[in-house]
Amino acid sequence: MPAPDPAATPDRHARCPCLSGNDYGDCCGRLHRAEARAATAQMLMRSRYAAFAVGDADYLLRSWHPRTRPETLELDPSVRWLRLDIERTSRGGPLDTEGIVEFTAYSVRDGIRTQQHEVSRFEKVSGDWLYLDAVG
Repeated sequence: MPAPDPAATPDRHARCPCLSGNDYGDCCGRLHRAEARAATAQMLMRSRYAAFAVGDADYLLRSWHPRTRPETLELDPSVRWLRLDIERTSRGGPLDTEGIVEFTAYSVRDGIRTQQHEVSRFEKVSGDWLYLDAVG
């Protein structure tokens, strides 16, 4: 699996791709570098979106539940991720072991804008939130 493209990785002081309003280095970058854990399912969802945006397939696989994780993951470098909207969350807090995050992610590929709507399930295993799957 190829490492993230350093040219695509934001400067640690650039705005985080997850649009939290925080710097990448203090937000999703900490999780991508394994310096911190996601405290909530929503934080993990945001960090996974940011990983798509910066091309970090390794982080996406690390944050995927082993029951549903593919063996490999190839990201399309022609997709540019534009925005993440969190629609709703259910559970997924620091004291929960399961959570749901509904979101819409916007991207552009070959000049065509697209959006992906998903209701994602997350599970906490040994203190780490992991992406389980998409429902409905």
